[in-house]
Amino acid sequence: MTIAYACVLFMGLFPYVAAGIAKKGFENYDNSMPRQWLAQQTGFRARANAAQANLFESLPLFFAAVIIASINNAPQARVDLLALGFVVARIAYLVCYIANWPTTRSIVWLIGIACVVSIFLQI
Repeated sequence: MTIAYACVLFMGLFPYVAAGIAKKGFENYDNSMPRQWLAQQTGFRARANAAQANLFESLPLFFAAVIIASINNAPQARVDLLALGFVVARIAYLVCYIANWPTTRSIVWLIGIACVVSIFLQI
């Protein structure tokens, strides 16, 4: 398994970390209606839930970039490095979202997208 493929696996599971943070402590959590419960949350729980949604939204483009780069025999070392850059940016993104640092969050979001676009440019 290449580093980039390991990053794909990690990122496929990472949004569930945000979901776990959103539900941390399960204060009055209603498992029969989890989306309604999450919609009523505020503070870090609401931000973690929003981060979860954005993490899921970013996956298709990242997955496509890694797969297409692999199919086209892009330089693996560069693809691996850029995939790691994306993972680090998305971890920082979650931290920034939960900590309520919107400007820094936007900067690391942009870094993550730049990594994905750069993977495409390796083709």
